[in-house]
Amino acid sequence: MPARLVGLIPAAGRGARFGDGMPKQYVALNGQPMLAHAVRALLAHPAIDLAFVVLAPADRHYSGYDWSEFGDRIAPLWCGGASRHESVLNGLDAMANVVDPEDWVLVHDAARPCLTRGDVARLLEAVGDDDAGGILALPLADTLKRADGADRIAGTEPRAGLWLAQTPQMFRHGTLARALGATAEVTDDAAAVERLGLRPKLVLGSARNLKVTYPGDVAIAAALLEHSRA
Repeated sequence: MPARLVGLIPAAGRGARFGDGMPKQYVALNGQPMLAHAVRALLAHPAIDLAFVVLAPADRHYSGYDWSEFGDRIAPLWCGGASRHESVLNGLDAMANVVDPEDWVLVHDAARPCLTRGDVARLLEAVGDDDAGGILALPLADTLKRADGADRIAGTEPRAGLWLAQTPQMFRHGTLARALGATAEVTDDAAAVERLGLRPKLVLGSARNLKVTYPGDVAIAAALLEHSRA
């Protein structure tokens, strides 16, 4: 039986850098919560069976929205933790009764609403059956400066070979669960998998797949989504 493909979207955070009373994943974007766009982006690819959404146990926002367009392809899990690392690990544990260790999990940020089906297709094709998995990423284009404690330039870093990690990040369920369970806090899932001695693939993403981090990013994401719809 071929391995399944499922999505996992950690959506238990508060978006501290966003500076808004509403959790970032529920901020309105073209008339819908940002989370809905992230779910839709993953499920736009027909090979992905299901998207698990990891919510904070005390989340009271999710049930206030209409998720019926996704039918039985969306599964909320109220097991989010205090960090992204903990939320993903808890989600992997919660889905273990319906997902096999060899199945593929695509972990995607709730704050990346502009992912395209083409991005996902490119990731799936590039990873194939490679047990190391892979991530969408972009080669660093800008000059990289290192700062000192006074916010003055302490040096210029070579950018050759440097990439900006994006999501989805795609790994086998068993591999990712083992990696995160054996690792302290990491900034992305690939960092944990790397510590197992694996070398995930870097798959060319797109600048469109931006992460909404600050309030001004909402307008950019809205424009990209509107352009795509048009």
